[in-house]
Amino acid sequence: MKAAVYARVSTSNGSQTCENQLLELRRYCEARGWTVHSEYTDEMSGAKDRRPGLDRLLLDARRARVQVVVCWALDRIGRDLKHLLAVLEDLQSLNIPFVSLKEGLDLGSASGRLQLAILAALSQFERERLKERTIAGLERARAQGKRLGRPSDPVPVAKLEAVKGISVREGAR
Repeated sequence: MKAAVYARVSTSNGSQTCENQLLELRRYCEARGWTVHSEYTDEMSGAKDRRPGLDRLLLDARRARVQVVVCWALDRIGRDLKHLLAVLEDLQSLNIPFVSLKEGLDLGSASGRLQLAILAALSQFERERLKERTIAGLERARAQGKRLGRPSDPVPVAKLEAVKGISVREGAR
């Protein structure tokens, strides 16, 4: 079978990488005798519905270029329950099985689909709890009079004089 593997990390600042996920996904496919046809990666939040790697994966699935989709964990596909279920329903309508390694989930069976419904609800619950905690923390900081956002770091007048009359790009250099 031709497998598509998908990996995602939340940030692109270099502190996270998809490589650990991809290594496990490749090993899993090899153990099952599947050929990794394509690897798709994204470095952005799972809360975003549109992601270049995921969009390409779904396009290739619609074009029948892959026969199974393998992901490291459900929350790599998405944190929003509605979006996650829409992606998985798309794959199901194309008769493309979906496998999630971390949850041991294979949507080729009724028990796998039940597991999915439970796990997807838990994933969205965790995301909403994280949002609630973040908002509560920001409100507490505001109530304590803390200034939020980037700290202001005023530029000394002497530095401003040195770049007076030149373009912003030249001044930045």
